[in-house]
Amino acid sequence: MRYLNKQSIEDIALGASLLGAGGGGDPYIGKVTALSAVEQNGPVKLLDVNELPDDSLMISSSMMGAPSVQVEKFLNGNEYDRLMDKLARYLGEKFYATFPIEAGGINSIIPIAAASRLGIPMVDCDSMGRAFPELQMSTFSIYGIKATPLAITDEKGNIGIIDTIDNNWTEKIARAITDKMGAAASVCSFPIRGRDLKKSSVRNIVTYSENIGKTIREQSKKKSITVQALLDVTGGYHMFSGKITDVSRTTRSGFNYGKTVIDGIDEGKNQRAEILFQNENIVLKRNGKVVETAPDLICLVDLETLTPMTNEGLKYGKRVHILGLPCDPKWRTPKGIELVGPRYFGYDIDYVELEKLMEEKNKRSF
Repeated sequence: MRYLNKQSIEDIALGASLLGAGGGGDPYIGKVTALSAVEQNGPVKLLDVNELPDDSLMISSSMMGAPSVQVEKFLNGNEYDRLMDKLARYLGEKFYATFPIEAGGINSIIPIAAASRLGIPMVDCDSMGRAFPELQMSTFSIYGIKATPLAITDEKGNIGIIDTIDNNWTEKIARAITDKMGAAASVCSFPIRGRDLKKSSVRNIVTYSENIGKTIREQSKKKSITVQALLDVTGGYHMFSGKITDVSRTTRSGFNYGKTVIDGIDEGKNQRAEILFQNENIVLKRNGKVVETAPDLICLVDLETLTPMTNEGLKYGKRVHILGLPCDPKWRTPKGIELVGPRYFGYDIDYVELEKLMEEKNKRSF
């Protein structure tokens, strides 16, 4: 157990935006919301999963919808007070703690604000170890844990509870409601007991995000910034470096769809990388060949500062590194690949672990 201070929140927001894999929302929004809540209500206690009583009831706090819309629709601040009160009365039981549903610039930080306002702890775990675009794309789904009852609200005060037959239906219905709420809504989902959280969650994701953010912050103070420091803390790979020459985006059914084109520089000169995304980066191609796919993480960072880049913030001419990070082992199971592998997103591609692809790369050039 420890308390999160202002610097912790800054580092978590920065590091989690890398794990958002191009999605997960603008870290500035999450950071401002959390810092304001902590300033008004006091610091947040961060608990390790093993510290949870088995019978205690936890709930995730998150936002749902298109990240580009979330930039413009700021929280009022009382959304999660209303959501948790509504769910607690529905279930007849109060919540012991909250936790992030995913890693990302917004959804890693929202639970800090919610915990501070409600005076409850936050748990050092999530259910993805990265960001994914759909609600059922959770390690909890692998273990048969339901997302409902789920509470959803908007900034106007409209609120409701959804109880569905499975997590796919939860995604469909919650997404339709989110679309009517202006393509962005606040959500509390996956009420879960301590014993189930211990076996089904991605552990220590908050601390992991904080360590990544701290590494980026410390590198930014040096005269010579090296991407290797970031690869060391993540166990990731340098995939490509180049200049963004085209970004196409469209918002459809509450998702951001698009493609980023990056022309190589230095040793990648005269080569081209393409990233296909649905909120998050799903497929990376180099010279037309697939070199990485979800569920492994495809991340972009500023070439000069190592600041993570979200897809809604990409601009022509920006120079970036593309990094590949291994996903949590739970996603590499048959059920995990079925939920979040490239074929789910409509690509006729078999998932191959990033480490194996990099072994092939070392044997022959892409």
